[in-house]
Amino acid sequence: MPTLTRKGAATRQRILEGAATHIREYGVAATTLDDVLARTTTSKSQLFHYFPGGREELLLAVARFEADRVIEDQRPQLDELTSWPAWRAWRDKVVERYRRQGGLCPLNAVTSHLGDGSPGTRAVVTGLMRRWQSEIANGVRHMQGVGEIDPAVDPDRAAAALLACIQGGVLIQMSTGETTHLEAALDMGIASLRAGAFPTT
Repeated sequence: MPTLTRKGAATRQRILEGAATHIREYGVAATTLDDVLARTTTSKSQLFHYFPGGREELLLAVARFEADRVIEDQRPQLDELTSWPAWRAWRDKVVERYRRQGGLCPLNAVTSHLGDGSPGTRAVVTGLMRRWQSEIANGVRHMQGVGEIDPAVDPDRAAAALLACIQGGVLIQMSTGETTHLEAALDMGIASLRAGAFPTT
């Protein structure tokens, strides 16, 4: 994408955030370009200037936006996994995020519409999981550095396991509307990490 002026970047962001909000409220199928134009008070020429691929390009941008939001919604706790109380605070932040989100996952809705196997969709989801796993692994390494986690534990594999706990719990929560399984998975995962029960290097 070419470099945008400050005004251009603001206009593009307004369109993007407006589309994301509308999708959160009404779903992907019920969101048209006309809905986005009306919501963001922009013209069709403006929308196609910033998203020349039309609806599909806009939806892919929304997917990236929602992927970024997954990480940002966990800050600052995700950046501060430096003690067991801090890990508990992060756990609570994750649970509360998905409790507020409810049964509709905007990122899943958009990527499913675009096609889970499409290169663009796969890049968004893979990028999110790598970033998320890396952030958790950094927390594990810090705790190893202060002697709170067994140094033999593989930080990347431990982070991957915790991430799988979250994703499994969220999947059940989307079907049932309850966060019980997400809470249990995170609690058991963190307890296992604390006990040094995760795979070693």
